[in-house]
Amino acid sequence: MTSPRESETLTVLYDGGCPLCLREIAHVRSLAERSGSALAFVDVSSGAGCPIDAQDREKLLARFHVQRDDGTRLVGAEAFVAMWSRLPGWRWLARLARVPGGLWGLEAAYRGFLRVRPGLQRLVRRLEQKRAG
Repeated sequence: MTSPRESETLTVLYDGGCPLCLREIAHVRSLAERSGSALAFVDVSSGAGCPIDAQDREKLLARFHVQRDDGTRLVGAEAFVAMWSRLPGWRWLARLARVPGGLWGLEAAYRGFLRVRPGLQRLVRRLEQKRAG
């Protein structure tokens, strides 16, 4: 894994239609704003104001991505590690991922999470509907 330069802005490409993602991004955005981390955030769930074609959008919605200034993207656990390395309170996890086998383990855990994500999304949406209604 080649780490992005700390001065480089990483653009977090997230699914704004996912209630789990929205909660996580709200937390990350808050940390990034308070610490001056070089993170930007783009909701790729809709076409509004997002210069990403439909085919690319489906790929971005399926897995977590961050984009470097040069347009290259990091995907999955590698993307999380790049983002965490910019956030106070999360840097330790980024360092842990860099030990031998760490990134592999995080990627395996992330792939497992992706299998249960649709069910968790449905559960969170139902809970939100009950709370609102």
